[in-house]
Amino acid sequence: MAPDMAAPVSPRRAAPARGGDGIAAGRAARPPGGRRRARGWLYVLPALAVYLGFAIWPALNTLRLSFLTWDGILPPSWAGLENYVKIFQDQALYEAVLHSLVLIVFFSLIPVAAGLLMTGLLLGKVRRGMTFFRVVFFLPQVLPLVAVGITWRWLYSEDGVVNQLLGLAGLGSFTRAWLGDYHLALIALGLIGTWTMSGLCMMLFLAGAQKIDPSLYEAASLEGAGSYRQFRHVTLPGVRKEITIAGVITTIAALASFDLVFVTTNGGPAGQTNVPALLVYRLAFNEGDIGGASALAVLLTVIVVAIVSTIRYVTRDKS
Repeated sequence: MAPDMAAPVSPRRAAPARGGDGIAAGRAARPPGGRRRARGWLYVLPALAVYLGFAIWPALNTLRLSFLTWDGILPPSWAGLENYVKIFQDQALYEAVLHSLVLIVFFSLIPVAAGLLMTGLLLGKVRRGMTFFRVVFFLPQVLPLVAVGITWRWLYSEDGVVNQLLGLAGLGSFTRAWLGDYHLALIALGLIGTWTMSGLCMMLFLAGAQKIDPSLYEAASLEGAGSYRQFRHVTLPGVRKEITIAGVITTIAALASFDLVFVTTNGGPAGQTNVPALLVYRLAFNEGDIGGASALAVLLTVIVVAIVSTIRYVTRDKS
């Protein structure tokens, strides 16, 4: 018989599997679904353990303590809803919440408006030196709030820079100890928040505006739209998500503000700058009422979640 003269097919030239055979081979090469999920959980587990240990567990423990009467030393006793009843009957809580709502104007609304204004100016005119402007405006966000509070407390003092500038401008009759003024202390405190948060808002809006397709501005320009109409109809819709993020971050900063208030006014004068977080601190560490402080912290969390959820609902993308 004649020998088989057909040469063996080289592995490199072997035709790849097609159709169902290829899909079956791909599936066979993959690990089972359960094994893939287990491997994914191994990557997530370290971060999840940290989050559960330092965020979820303290929150649940705070909720548990809110139903107890405890001074932090003696064994606790069950109080039920008594702590919440005392909190709602305390007039200081309503005043503190009202002060926090006022601070939202200075920590959130004004910084968002200022950030949009600065974004429109820098995005439309400035090309060189953009990094310098970003660093200068974002610098207050990098500084510790304790240092910011100490600095502004000196600026607002009777012989501080603010009063000195007013004196040089011939407005010496308006000079005062701003953080000690009964009617203006909260406004003066809020302006510190405006200075701190405006740079953050501007950075978020600039980052969002630079992702907008330049052809949209070119098309608007061809249609005769000026700078204002381009900003209104192109830039603002393009940074909708960044506006939502900025609103959430700054609102939380206003409602949960503590260190800035503690360093500058400590709630004075006569409670005009009291905020809920400061009341939580006083109940826990000054009065030894851990249960009442926990109940107030739970209520503050509910208020923050409710307001933030409202912001997200109002600013959602309806499309």
